[in-house]
Amino acid sequence: MSGILDQNCCFFEMAQKRNLLFYHKGYFSHSIVAAMSEVVKLQLAVAGLSTSTRRRIFSSFIELSQNIVHYSCDALSEDQGQGGAIREGAMCISAEGERHLMVCVNPVAAGAVNALREKLEPLRNMSIEEIKEAYKMSLRAEAPPDSKGAGLGFLTMARDASAPLEFAFHPREGDPDTTLFCLKTII
Repeated sequence: MSGILDQNCCFFEMAQKRNLLFYHKGYFSHSIVAAMSEVVKLQLAVAGLSTSTRRRIFSSFIELSQNIVHYSCDALSEDQGQGGAIREGAMCISAEGERHLMVCVNPVAAGAVNALREKLEPLRNMSIEEIKEAYKMSLRAEAPPDSKGAGLGFLTMARDASAPLEFAFHPREGDPDTTLFCLKTII
């Protein structure tokens, strides 16, 4: 039993050394995200961040969480039209000096990889002005048919980030139909 306790103490110390503000690996739903939102708001306030930085981090936290709730292909329960999907993923918020790193990982269908890449790759090369203009155009346009929102999530994160969004796809061992989608933003 003490081995487990030692590991947990080690994780706690490592989290403190790495300025880990928030970490969750497991299931996400709208109600779980609402509860986590309160924790994230408190952590950001306690960290003494400016209002602008807190807003950008919180906005990206919501977008990353919604990405998991809407698009993770590992579901504990499906949404039956009542906003009740419970899906698997992981999210981390950490501080490195003045920068805040946010990483999200969730399984997606292998067939969705190219569409995600096509949405994300152009954002890496756009200026902040181009991102803001694309955001405005998306607000006026109809939501894409495969989107569970207005299609603004990646644009919102790119607009709020201090560096281009980073992403990667890792085939899931033993499951050729599933790929882990990793997304990182720096605020």
